[in-house]
This record gives sequence, structure tokens and C-alpha cells, in this order.
Amino acid sequence: MILSAMLRVKMAWARPTGPRHEVVLSSRLRLARNLKGRSFPPRARHDDLAAVLKSVFAAAAAAPALAKAARVRLDEVDAVDREFMVERRLASRALVREPQARGVVVGEREVLSVMVNEEDHLRIQGIDSGLCLEDLLSQVSAADDQLSASLDLAFSPAWGYSTACPTNVGTGLRASALVHLPGLALSGQVNGVLQRLGAAGMIARGHYGEGTKVLGDFYQVANARSLGVSEAEIVEAVGAAVESLVRAESKARTELLHGLGKTRLEDLVYRSMGALAHARLVTYEEAMQHLSYARLGLSLGWELPADLTTVNELTVLSQPGHVQMLAGKELKGADRDFLRATLLRGKLKS
Repeated sequence: MILSAMLRVKMAWARPTGPRHEVVLSSRLRLARNLKGRSFPPRARHDDLAAVLKSVFAAAAAAPALAKAARVRLDEVDAVDREFMVERRLASRALVREPQARGVVVGEREVLSVMVNEEDHLRIQGIDSGLCLEDLLSQVSAADDQLSASLDLAFSPAWGYSTACPTNVGTGLRASALVHLPGLALSGQVNGVLQRLGAAGMIARGHYGEGTKVLGDFYQVANARSLGVSEAEIVEAVGAAVESLVRAESKARTELLHGLGKTRLEDLVYRSMGALAHARLVTYEEAMQHLSYARLGLSLGWELPADLTTVNELTVLSQPGHVQMLAGKELKGADRDFLRATLLRGKLKS
């Protein structure tokens, strides 16, 4: 019931309201934390995992920032529900792969959340619209302090927070932004730009993070290390890297409007709008690419039979888990494609 109700709630991060929202769909901060004296989840026994889950849920209930949050045990929901939470960016694929004694705490408007017993005992997360890393750091840090008041976290004065993966040791902070780069992709510049980011200590990944592919020209850009730098320094570095991407993408979009390039771009955008508004079968990959071009046209100020709010919403609702949640049951591929096309047509005509 909780997850079905979430379909009617517009996620804060999908609204085109934050700074640089034309290029930056959302920002995310994640803190990795572990309980002292407990084995890391990948090596822990079921009893230990269950004890951690109980402790974290109790701590969340006592934390003012999460007092109204929903607490979901993943072993009490089905596969469609778990996929829905991954697509909602509330759970990782690693977390839902082994749902026993694992859970998620979901705050209001899905800005704050906590994954329990993924790679680490806690993954405290904040996610919101546009480039808003500094504001998220304030919110996530407050939630971290409040949870720490009830939990004994593993911390070393020399090394910082103890984490399952060495790349997270130190602050345990991963700062990232989900950026939309169709201009750089169409102009053939995206690989070079992302390689320069790597030289600056950043990682570029697919839509859902590590190990996932790029869909609809969306890339997740994050810091590569958390040891030896402060939380503020990480946020500043990632923010600066994303700002450089925004400038490069904005320049690429402008350059695409010169001469015959504008006609080619208009053809891509309007063909995509036609497919979204009239197709009877649409795969998820097709939907994401068409929505990417629609989003590009809207960011350029073109008059289209949609707006950024609708397009952002459809990038979420078109995902397989969301389509099945709307149907209220698990669907095969062709049935998902049919329902997705029906959803797209309905949204673009309303």
C-alpha cells in the first residue's frame, strides 16, 4: 500500500525547479556508515543483519528528520515492488538482490532515505532537483547526527568511518549529479569531456550508477574517493565539475542550432514527439531516447505539446517497474511496451 501510494506523489528530484535543472536533473549525497562490532553485510549472518535492521529502523523512528518516514522491509514486498524502489533511486540493485533482513527508510517527498544492509549497514541518502549539493549536505549531515545519537557507529580518528569498500573510507561521502548531455552526445564530444572529468578525480556512470548503462543521454557524475578530503571539499569539487559540464553542454546545444544542424535537430525532436504521442508499442530504451530529445527541445525554448515537468515525470513512469506498478501486476515485455505507449500518449494529450 505504501509503495502504490508513492505513484501519486511527485518526487522532489524529478521536478524541474532546482538550479541548472535544464542540464542537471538531480543531485544526490550518500553517506556510508557501519555499526561498531558488527560484520559488514556481505559477510554477516542472518541474525546479525536482522539485529542491524531492527536497530536502524528504531533509530530512524527517533530521528526528527525521519520521524514521518516509511520503513519498508524488502523481504515483505514482491519483485515488482523492489524494482520500483530501484527505479525510484531509493534502493540499489545490490540491495534488492538479497532482500532478506534488508530494508529502506523513505522520508517525505523522497528527499531523505536510508538503505539498510546493502554493502554497508547504512547508506544515508539525500536527493533533490537540480544542482543542490550544499543544501543536501546540510540535510544529510543532520540525519546522520540524529541517527548517530541512537547508533554506535564504527569510526577511527586516523581513518574516519569504517566502510566495506576501501574507496569509501574517510568521510564515507559520495556526491553525485544526474546530468543530461544530449548536446555533447550529438556533437560527438561526450567521451572526451567525460575523460577529462576522470583526470579531475570524478567518475561518470550510467543512469542507475555503478555497472549500469547510459540511457537517454543521462550520466551520473560522482567523486572517486572520500579519504583525505573533507565533506565540504568533496561537495565543492563535484559541484565545480558539474558546473563545467553544464557550460560544455550549453555550448554544444547552442552550436547545434547553426545552419543545417538546426534542421537536423528539429527533425530528431519532432520525430521523437511523434513517436511519444502516437506509437502503440514503446520499449523503455526507446522511450528514454525520445524523452531525451523532447527534453532537449524544451530546454532550447521550443514550443512542444509538453513541458519539462511532464517529460521529467515520464522518464520516471516509463521505467519497467513503474509500468508494472501502474498495472498492479508483473507484465511480460510486449505487455509492458503496450502499457508504456498508452501511458505516454495519455500524458502528452492531457
